[in-house]
Amino acid sequence: MPKILDKALLARDSKRDIGAELLQSVRDLKAGRWGRKTTIETLPSGSVRRRVEMPNGTVAKDEVLTGARWALVSARSHSGLSQADFAKALGVSKRTLENWEQGKAEPTGPAKVLLNLVAKYPDTVKRLAKIRPEDQIAA
Repeated sequence: MPKILDKALLARDSKRDIGAELLQSVRDLKAGRWGRKTTIETLPSGSVRRRVEMPNGTVAKDEVLTGARWALVSARSHSGLSQADFAKALGVSKRTLENWEQGKAEPTGPAKVLLNLVAKYPDTVKRLAKIRPEDQIAA
């Protein structure tokens, strides 16, 4: 995909009605219309199946993914927590969690051990999320 120059970007955006686009997006969501749906399923082997379905029912991707990154994505997806809440429960920043999920960084040391526990026992993160700051052990 070619990179759009600033001048071309400004010209394109000056013709858009962002408010109307956002409003239409909300209407589409309320009506049950969507652009694509991604589902993540943890397989018995510990790997993850990612399936991307288009609105017309065709499958754009159906792939089996392995590794710590995908185990993390699966654990967060199944926890029902947002990235911010999941990161808070693990005691890391949202940015760190994003970097792990996007493969830009790898968890190390205690974080890696904790993520392995979360992947193997998904209720771990929900238990961690319930711990109040006053109940935590001082470092």
